[in-house]
Amino acid sequence: MKILLSTSTNLDLFCKNPIKILETSNNGIIEILKDNKAVFYAITPCFLQKIFDVEYNLSCKDRLKKNTYKKFSMHQNWRPDKDFIRKSALWGIILTEEISKSELACFITYWQAEGCFFHHIQWQQKFARSLQKSRSLNQFSQKKRDITYIPTPDKTVPSGFRGK
Repeated sequence: MKILLSTSTNLDLFCKNPIKILETSNNGIIEILKDNKAVFYAITPCFLQKIFDVEYNLSCKDRLKKNTYKKFSMHQNWRPDKDFIRKSALWGIILTEEISKSELACFITYWQAEGCFFHHIQWQQKFARSLQKSRSLNQFSQKKRDITYIPTPDKTVPSGFRGK
């Protein structure tokens, strides 16, 4: 990705007050020079997020055209493929119900906070495993037995039993 710069500064100046210099940059990126040669670039977190957003949008278009995948961090607009349930079955995870909005939102929220980078297919596999685990826990929690139930003993004598 090519990024055009409009701001550059001397390394000594940057070291004295880096935050102030970054705040005065036009677009959130500064070229740091030493002896009129680029040493490194400094960027703000906001600009870095923009780069990731642009890179993700480009990778989505590329994936549709060339079927290539790039790693990205989880974001609010992520969705699994339309044939997600079929794919999850190929991975050995049988999902009998469609995905609910709350399940998807829970998954996205958790992984946004983690800040991990994975390929789209890996995100789908993580989502399938997450659904399998949460749904199996819900099944067991719904079938809880009554701990106050006291069984009554059976007082019938089985046939063939000898004794008193």
